[in-house]
Amino acid sequence: MRKVLVIHGPNLNLLGEREPNVYGSVTLAEIDKALQELAGKSDVELRTVQSNHEGEIVETIQNSRHWADVIIINPAAYTHTSVAIRDALSAISVPTIEVHLSNIHAREGFRQASHVSPVAVGVIAGFGKNSYLLALQAAATISLPDKKENKK
Repeated sequence: MRKVLVIHGPNLNLLGEREPNVYGSVTLAEIDKALQELAGKSDVELRTVQSNHEGEIVETIQNSRHWADVIIINPAAYTHTSVAIRDALSAISVPTIEVHLSNIHAREGFRQASHVSPVAVGVIAGFGKNSYLLALQAAATISLPDKKENKK
């Protein structure tokens, strides 16, 4: 069974209320429920976490290194600012898929640059909730590096 960690970044806990013209009306709970349903059909063990705190996201990434086969991350605003999150993902060598609800490349200039993309195996953006579902489908099927002996 493939193990996938989904990390939701800052302000995503406000989905459904926050700028619905940009992010839609779906809530984070609805996204997580859809992910769990798809994981159940895909032989995937799924864990999800949301944090508004950069250091907590870094620690979640580091702590997942012996468990997760793939990480799906929506770094949200940290996409454009966090070298720490980028470095944590790079340090643990777990394939990572970056996701965004909106198309960051069609938005403000400062949102178009990602610190995470260079260390991700792929990026899915602009499909709302489906960005996450597409990422989970990819996570369930992508080739993985050889398993580490100490993976638990």
